Amino acid sequence: MTRPITIALTKGRIESDTVKLLTRAGFDLSFMEDKGRHLIFEDQAQQLRFLLVKAPDVTTYVRHGVADIGIVGKDVLMEHPTGYLEMLDLNFGLCKFSVASTKDYQPNDHKRKVIATKYPTVATDFFNQKGEDVEIISIQGSVEIAPIIGLADAIVDIVETGSTLVANGLEVYEDICRISARLIVNKAALKNNPSVLNFIKKIEKMVGTEEVPFT
Repeated sequence: MTRPITIALTKGRIESDTVKLLTRAGFDLSFMEDKGRHLIFEDQAQQLRFLLVKAPDVTTYVRHGVADIGIVGKDVLMEHPTGYLEMLDLNFGLCKFSVASTKDYQPNDHKRKVIATKYPTVATDFFNQKGEDVEIISIQGSVEIAPIIGLADAIVDIVETGSTLVANGLEVYEDICRISARLIVNKAALKNNPSVLNFIKKIEKMVGTEEVPFT
C-alpha cells in the first residue's frame, strides 16, 4: 500500500486557511470537518494524512520524517531554522515581528536594554545585527506586561492588529520582519517521493510567487 502524504499543521487559523487553500487546489477535505478531539485525519482515497500538532512541533515532525510536509508560521521557523527545506510562502497568517514598549521608552539612549520575548533567537539575531548589546529574557506567557512592571525595557513579539499592545499602553518602536505561513518539507521525502513534489507544485499554482505585503 502506498504511504499517504503526511502533513503537520496547527489548529486554528493556519488549519482553517490551509483547508481553504487545498480545497481550491482540488482536494476534498470534508473528512476533516468533524474534528472533535481527534489529532490524526486520513483519507486513503486521496492518500492524505493530517497531524494536528502544536506550532513548534511542526518542525520536529518534519525534521524526523514523521511528516513529509509542514505548514507553520515563519515565526516558528525563525526560532527553529534547521532540519527541513522551506518551499513556499503561502501568503496567509500575515503579521510581523516588532519591538514594542511603553511611551517613555528611549530606544536610542545607548543604555544596555533588557528585552523580554517568547522568541529569544529572533530577538538575539535582530539586536546582534544592529550591533546592540542587550539582555534577553525568555517569557512564555503574556509578554506585554514585562515593560509595565519593570521586568524589561521593551519586548519583541508578534503584532497583527496592535490592539493588545494599545490595550496595555504599549506602542511599536521598530518592525523586524514580515511573518506568514510557510510550507516546509522533509528533505528525504522531497527527494524520494514524487507525490510530495507533485503536491507542492499544486499548492504553488494556487499561491503564486509574489509576496503579499503586511501593512
